[in-house]
Amino acid sequence: VQLQASGGGSVQAGGSLKLSCAARGMITSVFWSSQKGWYRQAPGKQRELVAELSSDGSTNYRDSVKGRFTISKDNTRKTVYLQMNRLEPEDTAVYYCNVNSGSRDYWGQGTLVTVSS
Repeated sequence: VQLQASGGGSVQAGGSLKLSCAARGMITSVFWSSQKGWYRQAPGKQRELVAELSSDGSTNYRDSVKGRFTISKDNTRKTVYLQMNRLEPEDTAVYYCNVNSGSRDYWGQGTLVTVSS
């Protein structure tokens, strides 16, 4: 199984980006039942949870992104998304996707998001 993240880039403050994370080689039923999340790590800081999506559809966001970011999934494509709107310079970081099946924890390679003021 490999998580392939994409969609990062450079934008000005107030702009939008949509990150994607495709779970290559994962059985669809495993993807469907797994906990999914996006994390980020800014330079000199620890990795932090941005958003998570449970198999029952419930979501959780860190306070600083509530109302601006939306996590979603496409079970058919086995892909997790992070729609990021009204981006702020403080959102600059490498973003990592995560899929936790309960027995295994998978991480994507990271995609860089840079927000300029």
